[in-house]
Amino acid sequence: MLDHVGIPVSDYQRAKAFYLMALAPLGYDLVMEVASEETGGASHAGFGAQARPQFWIGSGKPIKGRVHFAFAAKDRDAVDAFYAAALKAGGKDNGAPGLRPHYHANYYGAFVLDPDGHNIEAVCHLPT
Repeated sequence: MLDHVGIPVSDYQRAKAFYLMALAPLGYDLVMEVASEETGGASHAGFGAQARPQFWIGSGKPIKGRVHFAFAAKDRDAVDAFYAAALKAGGKDNGAPGLRPHYHANYYGAFVLDPDGHNIEAVCHLPT
């Protein structure tokens, strides 16, 4: 359904460093960056895999409220690694890795709050 999404962040460099570290265990990296000179004022960083940016952050006025993004993980170990990396990168715990059977029997996820307070999740839907 979605091709890509993006959010403005309060501190571009801090958010870029956070997402570089937090998304690496999931196989996602910074695949494109657009300088403020090219956009007329805002810098943008696109994260994804195989040179396809699907999650974007941009400098600017952050949105009010909390958004939620769930990133696909290839297995439960990747969910665990995401959680550890996100906490090390400055994220705050919002739900340790584990099964969430109220969603479905194999829903294994972990939740952290990014530097702007957004709820970032890694999830694996596969059985062990």
